[in-house]
Amino acid sequence: QVQLVESGGGSVQAGGSLRLSCTASGYTYSSRYCMGWFRQSPGKERERVAAINRAGSTTYADSVKGRFTISKDNAKNTLYLQMNSLKPEDTAMYYCARAGSSGFCYAADFVYWGQGTQVTVSS
Repeated sequence: QVQLVESGGGSVQAGGSLRLSCTASGYTYSSRYCMGWFRQSPGKERERVAAINRAGSTTYADSVKGRFTISKDNAKNTLYLQMNSLKPEDTAMYYCARAGSSGFCYAADFVYWGQGTQVTVSS
C-alpha cells in the first residue's frame, strides 16, 4: 500500500524557517503522480498549501506564495516543503498527500495521506 511519512515539523519563532520532508513508499511509479502539502488547524478547513506535478510545475496557496517552496527528489522518493518567514498563522498540522491517476492536482484529487507533522509558530 501507499505509505507517506512526514518529518521536520516543530516549534519555531515567527520569521524562522522549517523544512518538511515526506518519504513515499509502497508504489512503483511515484514520480508520475501529483504530490502536495496540505495543512489544517483547529477551527479551519483543510487547505492545499502547495502541489507539484510530474513535470515539476508547482502551485501555491496565496497565503504562502513567496515564502514556501515545494520540491521533490524522485530518486529518493521524497517530497519537501521549505518554509521561510514563518508566521503564527502558519501554525497547523501539515500533511503530505498523493493524488490519484487522473493527472490533476486539485484538492479533491488527492487520495493518499500521511499522518501529519505539527508546525507551531510563536510570536
